[in-house]
Amino acid sequence: MRFHWFLPTTGDGHDVRSAITTTDAFRPADRPASLAYLAQVGRAAEQAGFEAALTPVGAGCPDPWIVCAALAQHTERLKLLVAFRTGYALPTLLAQQAQSFQEISGGRLLLNVVTGGDPVEQRAYGDFLDHDARYARTGEFLHVLRRSWAGVPFDHHGEHYHVERGGLARPLDPAPALYFGGASPAAERVAARHADVALMWGEPPHAVAERIARLRALAGPLGRELRHGLRVHVIARDTGAEAWAAAERLLAGMDPARVAAAQRRFARYDSVGQRRMVDLHGGSARDLEIHPGLWAGIGLVREGAGTALVGSYAEVAALIREYAEAGVSEFVLSGWPHLEEAYRVGEYVLPRLAPAPAGPELSREAPTIRA
Repeated sequence: MRFHWFLPTTGDGHDVRSAITTTDAFRPADRPASLAYLAQVGRAAEQAGFEAALTPVGAGCPDPWIVCAALAQHTERLKLLVAFRTGYALPTLLAQQAQSFQEISGGRLLLNVVTGGDPVEQRAYGDFLDHDARYARTGEFLHVLRRSWAGVPFDHHGEHYHVERGGLARPLDPAPALYFGGASPAAERVAARHADVALMWGEPPHAVAERIARLRALAGPLGRELRHGLRVHVIARDTGAEAWAAAERLLAGMDPARVAAAQRRFARYDSVGQRRMVDLHGGSARDLEIHPGLWAGIGLVREGAGTALVGSYAEVAALIREYAEAGVSEFVLSGWPHLEEAYRVGEYVLPRLAPAPAGPELSREAPTIRA
């Protein structure tokens, strides 16, 4: 298993915050997302054993490329999982950006491919394609992007992109892995053909297993084998009672007016994944434990990943193993505040997931997580 963390680029604190917008009518962040603070979070994640840190992308958060290029100078090993929107830049230009990032970071770039799920925001950027057309464009984008990385001049004449003698002058090495999310049939077809890691939000393990089976059925005939990742929050404490008390404190901080405003905003999305998140709680604060240890309260006010693993450190580790048995091999985790929770999860949850020593002759030092 590989473990990654999250960078709160819209600010941080002890309350649940939106990841991509600053307009959901609640107080400013207790901890503004200055470079100094994000560097603290990044170093904490690095020291706690996480492999990479994911950044969000959207109208209300700073540009991920700029933030992560700066953050790369304040970390040593941490990879940066940079989110970008297909359709907002040419794939040939993004290939050049990726090459530059690899050079200045020592090869620490990963890419999170985002197609977009809010038609209002898409149109504000000047993008008027409908849902399935956006995913068709994403597929073509990723095809051109990989050809650009190959370092061999190529021509491409497609529906959305036309390239003549394009591509990098030399192969990109290492080429960043492509993480891709999307729950619709159109999205899953693109993932099967182009992604390295198919990302899913935290639905119950049986639902995640169904999605993984579907993706494998799509990727197999193409001769491809995907890795599968889960994006989910964590509320872990010494005891289950303490963890659920922490979840209740987060819930108490969600003003009903703010919940109603967020749910109205989510209703306009054409994202299938967002609709699946909303269906887990239906906009109600009742019956939020949708699977033992899986809590849907986050999604009352936060778009995207709307669930959390809740319990003692051992219980959360056991639930992560349950997802691993369903086929998940990568986990993008987070918690509020992201600085303290990076240490907490890294120190108390990840060691419980380390491989057992092969024999008594091995060192008794603390196990190393392959994060």
